[in-house]
Amino acid sequence: MSQGGAVLLETREMSKTFGGLKAVDNVSFALREGIVTTLVGPNGAGKTTLFNLITGHLAADAGDVTWLGNSIRGVPHWKIAQSGIGRTFQDLKLFDQMTVEENVLTVTERGAWLWQGGGRTGLAARRARALDALDAVGLSGRRRARAIDLAYAERKFLSVARILAAGARLWLLDEPASGLDPGSYDRFVTLVRDQLRHGITICIIEHNLDIVKGISDRIAFLDQGRLLAEGEPQAILNDPALAAIYFGERAE
Repeated sequence: MSQGGAVLLETREMSKTFGGLKAVDNVSFALREGIVTTLVGPNGAGKTTLFNLITGHLAADAGDVTWLGNSIRGVPHWKIAQSGIGRTFQDLKLFDQMTVEENVLTVTERGAWLWQGGGRTGLAARRARALDALDAVGLSGRRRARAIDLAYAERKFLSVARILAAGARLWLLDEPASGLDPGSYDRFVTLVRDQLRHGITICIIEHNLDIVKGISDRIAFLDQGRLLAEGEPQAILNDPALAAIYFGERAE
């Protein structure tokens, strides 16, 4: 599989402690252009915390994170999002009482509704972007439905549509395929591969090893906050020591 192009995002010796727990411990790794990198590891390995540090939802205790060569440590999360890094959350964080289209429109706006630039032309352009994103994820026919009324898989795709409409160059997806039925999973993989062809770079947190095998170009393995290994999927997945850790059989 491809190992990607230039480094887009890089963490350098990033650490985060909660009380006496080192959730992320001196982690340095890079996300390269045009591939899918998957973060794997047992529960509590620090994967979501690492996403939160990268996107500014948590402040790091130490280390740095660079995006396109510039440090973004300490930058507000909304500015990081505007710079081209989009993410999903395990709990999706949708606006349940808003329509599907309105949910997507929120990410196309730079500020409050009353202060959008471009007048009617600007609004029409934002709506066109929203509808294009919904069409790409198969939700254009549900655009007037409330988010709360969507099926589980549809809610997952709505969270991805928001990243797509925002024009993010790097997608950080936190367990995007968990709970998907086979048909929805196939649609998700098709969407990911299509976006890679359009120049998008993707990093995914995933627990299902069948999904990891099917979608990864590169794997980073975390355990107890530390990056233990990074490289080709086959090498990582066939490492007996890593497999023992993943399945809770670590040596005492």
